[in-house]
Amino acid sequence: MPGQKTDSFPVVRIENPAAPGPFLIVCEHASNTFPAEFGDLGLTEEERKAHIAWDPGALGLARGIATRLEAPLVAAEVSRLVYDINRAPNAPGAMTVRSETYDIPGNQGLRPQDRLRRTTSIYQPFHAALHGEIARRLAVGESPILVTVHSFTPVYFGKKRDVEFGVIHDADPTLAKAVEKAALAQTTLKTRLNAPYSAADDVTHTLRLQATPYGLANVMLEIRNDLLSDAAAEEAMADKIAPALKAAIASIESFPSKMAAV
Repeated sequence: MPGQKTDSFPVVRIENPAAPGPFLIVCEHASNTFPAEFGDLGLTEEERKAHIAWDPGALGLARGIATRLEAPLVAAEVSRLVYDINRAPNAPGAMTVRSETYDIPGNQGLRPQDRLRRTTSIYQPFHAALHGEIARRLAVGESPILVTVHSFTPVYFGKKRDVEFGVIHDADPTLAKAVEKAALAQTTLKTRLNAPYSAADDVTHTLRLQATPYGLANVMLEIRNDLLSDAAAEEAMADKIAPALKAAIASIESFPSKMAAV
């Protein structure tokens, strides 16, 4: 399905909307696109390609997981530096003025009307589209399993990160713990719960907004981006993570049998 547009630029892309699921894959930081009306935010081309602008490798991995799980994919088409759709409109990180060691000149001194413009043209349409996919499934008696896919840099503020696969939860840890256990059993990935981030770092907004109100199983996945260096690496990682997701669901006795049979 082509990306849905607000005014002149695409905001969200929904791929394979008719896929049977039950998983629903989301990639909030899929793109480093800067819509023309917002300019380059005062950043160099190199900076706009860096991890501060998006999650390198995350979209390819999300697509690989979605294919293996026969799941729809909802992906953002705007850089998180213009608006980070995994942050609430009142969160400082929604239109951050600094990312790691990088200043973001175009986000300095934003007026209320500037923030509102970005919120209504990027954040609202993305989450409306994702909610629409969830609502359609709820209406026919399905309970989609929400999985958000991210990547993280191997070095942060000069400190090396040894974790390779982070499994993060919001209010309900059930699925995250099951995914961690499955990944440790089935892969050689250095896997940790709530690393390199946790809900305390305000990184689970999408889960909190879209899954928790409906009691949907949900989890946020973080993969170190040096393990997603090219298309082949993305496919190889999807080969590891998709079975772990299946095994995690199958291991949760309270989960509906039709879902556990995926």
